Amino acid sequence: MNAITLTLADDRLAQLQEMAARFQVSLEELVRVGVEELLAQPDDVFQRALTAVLEKNAELYRRLA
Repeated sequence: MNAITLTLADDRLAQLQEMAARFQVSLEELVRVGVEELLAQPDDVFQRALTAVLEKNAELYRRLA
């Protein structure tokens, strides 16, 4: 596992610290989960769009086969 360093404005850091305290997790854990959610989101959105298109065009694909 790797580590990164990032620079935040004081008010943003305070917001993250308050949120971490509210959820009773470390600041690092809160940020890690946030990054993981961000990275997972585009795949989920793409998968839903792909499924909708495939379902919508399923009959057309059957006729073309």
